[in-house]
Amino acid sequence: MGLENSAAGRNGARHPGGGDGIAELDPIAAAPMPAHLDDWEAQAFADPDLFEALAESVGGPFHLLYPPRMARNIREFQAVFERAGVEGVVYYGKKANKSAAFARTCAENGAGIDVASVGELTAALANGIRGDELMVTGPAKSDDLLWLATRHGALLAVDDHHELQRLAALGSSAVPARVLLRVRPPASSSRFGMSDDEIAHALTLLTDSRTLRMEGFSFHLSGYDAAARARLAADLLDRCLLAQSMELPAATISIGGGFGVDYVPESAWRRFTEGADRSRFHAGKSFDSYYPYHFPEPGPAMLAAILDTHDVAERLRDNTIRLAIEPGRALLAHAGCTVFRVQGSKIRHAHGHPYRLLTVDGTSLSLSEQWFGSEYLPDPLLWPQRPGTPTPTSVGAATCLDSDMLSWRRIPLPRAALVGDLLIYPNTAGYQMDSNESAFHDLPIPPKVLLRRAGDRFRWTLDK
Repeated sequence: MGLENSAAGRNGARHPGGGDGIAELDPIAAAPMPAHLDDWEAQAFADPDLFEALAESVGGPFHLLYPPRMARNIREFQAVFERAGVEGVVYYGKKANKSAAFARTCAENGAGIDVASVGELTAALANGIRGDELMVTGPAKSDDLLWLATRHGALLAVDDHHELQRLAALGSSAVPARVLLRVRPPASSSRFGMSDDEIAHALTLLTDSRTLRMEGFSFHLSGYDAAARARLAADLLDRCLLAQSMELPAATISIGGGFGVDYVPESAWRRFTEGADRSRFHAGKSFDSYYPYHFPEPGPAMLAAILDTHDVAERLRDNTIRLAIEPGRALLAHAGCTVFRVQGSKIRHAHGHPYRLLTVDGTSLSLSEQWFGSEYLPDPLLWPQRPGTPTPTSVGAATCLDSDMLSWRRIPLPRAALVGDLLIYPNTAGYQMDSNESAFHDLPIPPKVLLRRAGDRFRWTLDK
């Protein structure tokens, strides 16, 4: 397959950046992973001027945020609670994105924020979140964080008995610290949570304390299994009833995050996973596992499935117990993208076939997948759209590290990317943008640009 533009090639209009069948056109290209595009994403990509104007104004890579999509995600989770007749509260896992605009969106749409540091807590307060709308999680929290959270009436998920003792010393009888006990799941090797014996000890301390108010239980669970979360939710409900029998006002359970996001079609995900061998990756790279980029019951649908399992919704209603959830990634689904400019392009060969190896004006630390030991897989969109020959392409960063690659897999771009083109990685607001960001080489950290509609046009400003 040639590597120069050709009018005879297809331009990927159905899924900009890739399309079905490209994997068969070249034996070293990976299967296409065309991302689902939200309406605003498709409209922005179709704008003939928007991305180039932004890139010129910013002068480097940038993250584009669309807060109205986050607001819609919050409302969709809240609607599940309403349909089930369950008292529920959504806490945004702030670690997923540092944007001030997303924190403000929570304040404007009835969502709280889950924080794990003094910095996250103060940022939430500065953007309109009230103290009693905060959930404070994380292991072995500092005294400064415990003191500040207690002063503001935040709900604290306590991870061990010693933390509970420190919290008791910081609280007061006038304003007791609000406590959830974090339970370690059965047979779990997680470093988070307390064993049954430790929970029993903590309940005794809470029964005798005037500076702590017991409000319920929480757990940390890896993975995206709705049935497993429902089983643990049922266990927490039992624990609440036991605590209530001890005259403790336990009326909240928190089941954490782990609500999946559906990035790509099922057929694309299946084709990729069936054929993801080293021959389709730059330098023969391989990864042991990936985030499940196709998720059949994402976000709110997963919450509905949890409520429908093991009578969770009925038991919550019957016992007047509140359910808290802490999504991060799922609240940011389709709420942003990340843009790089191509500043270098060379031809390399694998197994006797040519492919493009690009260098962009940023680093992989600004496109980091929190499924560690893997990479972000949804295909980037190539801008501007032009006809051309489908071209297998890997993408490297502007650093001196050979391993600093944004995309090891040979993405089947719809044409050969040229120096000056833009690569737009879709749906990156949930963890990819800033969880691992670094000013390595003194390269600037990509700014966040806020997008809003103004009639049939977009307007933008920088995030605070």
